[in-house]
Amino acid sequence: MGFLHAMVAWGFVFYLLVNLVDVMEGFLAGYEFLHSSVLGDLYRLFTDLFSVSVLLGMVLLLVRRFSRGDDRLEIDERVPLLPNVRKQIRVDSAIVGIFILIHVGARFLGESFQISREGVDPWQPFASSISGFWMNSTDGALNLAIHLSWWLAIGGILIFLPYFIFSKHIHIFMAPLNDLLEPERRSMGELDALDFDDEELEQFGVWKIEDLSWKGLLDAYACIMCNRCQDVCPAYVTGKVLSPAALEINKRYFLNRKGGNMARGKPSLETMVSFAVPEEAVWACTSCGACVESCPVGNEPMRDILEIRRHMVLMENVFPDALQSAYRGMERTANPWNIPPESRLSWAEGLDLKTVRDAENIELLWWVGCAPATDPRAQKTARSFAEILLQAGVDFAVLGSEERCTGDSARRSGNEYLFQELAAMNVDTINQISPKRIVTSCPHCLHTLMNEYPAFGGNYEVVHHTQLLNELIEAGRIEVQPSNETESLAYHDPCYLGRQNDIYDPPREALADSGLEVQELRRNRRNSFCCGAGGAQMWKEEEAGEIRVSTERIREAVDSGESTLAVSCPFCMIMLDDAATSAPESIEIRDVVEIIHDQIRTDDDLPPLD
Repeated sequence: MGFLHAMVAWGFVFYLLVNLVDVMEGFLAGYEFLHSSVLGDLYRLFTDLFSVSVLLGMVLLLVRRFSRGDDRLEIDERVPLLPNVRKQIRVDSAIVGIFILIHVGARFLGESFQISREGVDPWQPFASSISGFWMNSTDGALNLAIHLSWWLAIGGILIFLPYFIFSKHIHIFMAPLNDLLEPERRSMGELDALDFDDEELEQFGVWKIEDLSWKGLLDAYACIMCNRCQDVCPAYVTGKVLSPAALEINKRYFLNRKGGNMARGKPSLETMVSFAVPEEAVWACTSCGACVESCPVGNEPMRDILEIRRHMVLMENVFPDALQSAYRGMERTANPWNIPPESRLSWAEGLDLKTVRDAENIELLWWVGCAPATDPRAQKTARSFAEILLQAGVDFAVLGSEERCTGDSARRSGNEYLFQELAAMNVDTINQISPKRIVTSCPHCLHTLMNEYPAFGGNYEVVHHTQLLNELIEAGRIEVQPSNETESLAYHDPCYLGRQNDIYDPPREALADSGLEVQELRRNRRNSFCCGAGGAQMWKEEEAGEIRVSTERIREAVDSGESTLAVSCPFCMIMLDDAATSAPESIEIRDVVEIIHDQIRTDDDLPPLD
């Protein structure tokens, strides 16, 4: 389908020039160069080729849409759409398809009539091939046909134009604008800070469509309704009611119907959750960014959902009950696990770790993170990494009881006030230490420290532990001994390491240095499938669906045929480890650092890494 769409799309781009030339040729004189120059010959050749490309592509697309059907173009009935929108989508397709066939077809036939009158044109092979059908026509008939086809082609545009601005094909103009005006961000997941000190602000987040930013409004008209976003959405794929495509489509049809009143200053009465995206869908989003990554026109439905969450939490005090425990933990003990701060280093018992209180001029601050410091499974990863750093002689320190949650889960779930409290305290703590670099094992911590904290005065060089591992291996600080037991394994790309922050190769390189061959899962790198923990899903039950997101990902890992799945995120570790217990075949979930740890060659004068 993508190839067919390209045939039509690129042909229409060229037809912007064709239509301009046709209008000028019809009303002005002096265009003989179109028939008596090399430039004119090439112009006629490309016009002929693109005309056939558009006609053939459009016919096949219409056949697919109305005859054979295509599930990828449909939105499941479980997903709410505005009344009659499903029917209107098909009507739109039919009207636009017929217009294209008439417009391009009339222009193509007009060229064949002219060739029939003037003789075969080798630069228009397709039009010349059908010109023979009109060879027996009189000059008068051909002249009439040429004029009628010209008016039908150009007049068709004028007839279609009033409808065009209400159809999905307004994206022809809006999509380039959407791409050109895209705000500059450090990452697709970076959110704008709210100013709670501004007493004039009465609204936080998005509740009605007029609360959307200009980008959120433009997204609705840039959308080409290709449904690529919902095809990669982990919530939609696993049977939830969330469809990023439906969100954008509902926005556009709502604006088409009621935008006039809004332009006259009348506020809309409907909320976003009443017409655009149901509340259940709002809380199903994992904020993985797959919808943003897959969109060919730069739409960001994920951001709309996170802004709606902000309003629901800050203005309505509405959120899943299960999040209350995580919020309380972040408020009282500075971590969603509700572990006392003095217990944050209990996992490091027996290890000689320096805290920031014991160190000066810190070269490397290890931001351990809440999961590695508190979750029993993730603690094993933290211990493995600590032992590697110690053996490599790395000068580092940890915050210990002074470390707090970065607030990622608070911000992704809409609790911006709690996030900003944590961010302010963390930035103040880190700025006092002023480390040259920060390393963290958690992609969510990495993303927040690197991309979110600059808005609060925290500008740091942050690396993931797999990046640091590669540096140590390349520098000869640690020597990896290839394993004789496992020759290959599968690797899962965490959303907030890969898609959100473009870190794909370091984990693979570290595994390759261990002599392991990485088998890619079917969905990998930018197309990786979420583990289901992001967007604060870690702290709540999944919304109703056909299958858990983590179970879907484990199925894919099992299908790879590998007995080990490597990860590089504690959230992924926890979610996938849990899902693996009910997998049809046994599969072990291990962090990259654990795998490297087990394969490091130790010197006689150094303590073993176990």
